[in-house]
Amino acid sequence: MASMIFKRLLLAIPLTLGAATLIFVLMESAPGSPVDQWIGNRPVPPEIRDRLEKAYGLDRPAPERYVRWLSAVCLQGELGWSHSRSRPVRQAIAEALPATLLLSGAALLVHLTTGIGLGLWSALSRGKVMRTVHGAALALYAMPVFWVGLMAIMLLAVRFPIFPPSSMRSVDAANLGTFGRALDILRHLSLPALVLGLSSAAGLSRFVRGGLLAALAEPFVHAARARGLHRRAATLRHALRPALVPVVNLVGMTLPILVSGTLIIEVVFGWPGMGRLTYDAIQAHDLPVVLATTVLAAGLVIVGNLLADIAMALLDPRVRDGLGGEGL
Repeated sequence: MASMIFKRLLLAIPLTLGAATLIFVLMESAPGSPVDQWIGNRPVPPEIRDRLEKAYGLDRPAPERYVRWLSAVCLQGELGWSHSRSRPVRQAIAEALPATLLLSGAALLVHLTTGIGLGLWSALSRGKVMRTVHGAALALYAMPVFWVGLMAIMLLAVRFPIFPPSSMRSVDAANLGTFGRALDILRHLSLPALVLGLSSAAGLSRFVRGGLLAALAEPFVHAARARGLHRRAATLRHALRPALVPVVNLVGMTLPILVSGTLIIEVVFGWPGMGRLTYDAIQAHDLPVVLATTVLAAGLVIVGNLLADIAMALLDPRVRDGLGGEGL
């Protein structure tokens, strides 16, 4: 397993560089420049424009700027300067990353609990109610996440004001105590986390249901039933664990969807995280911020998939034997 982890980490280098290179090419191909964003419609002498381009290195050819950025990241750990935020990119990311991790973690928790619970229920139950709930979940899975977010705001924040419609904190959150601020963040977190987690839970539930039905047909489950164990108990004690092995890998494949969905949800709900930071940077042609957030998102997805593979190896000895049997 140690060799597998080492190979995955080596493979992560070209994958991350490829993602950064692609984003750089796309941003360079976009019309306009950061200087146009700063100047706007104001008449500015050409020497002022040239001075701004020189100060931010925009007078250099695009390949040279990319190599300089890459060398600064790899050799110095420096991510550059954000002209749209007027601060180092490292500081801008440090301010936005905790909010994104909070939203992604809450959405992943909703995704896992709802998907596994719905799959377990549909495998054990029969009837019209179960089919209706499962069909509604599949319909939700097919809808664009931004549309689901907008409809959730209209229904649960405007029509029925149960949740706040946007932002991460209330205006008067600074006047609340520690417990009050935590509850305030939880209220603002609930709706975007539910939208992001529930939108992808139906796909997970189908995998859980299929795995459980296949596991229930195995001889060891039949043997447990022959000893007098109830079907529900046999499912939870004997069939659930082998059914969750492919689900772990599916969760790793779901991480890119959650990352991209977080960007959209943060824009829809005004959540001050990495997605909102990336969106604002794209609008402002702030290339250092876009490159840094892209590299960070690619790294998080790669690490998430690696952790999913390790979890699969720990759950299923056959997977561990296929990796060579090395210990951690």
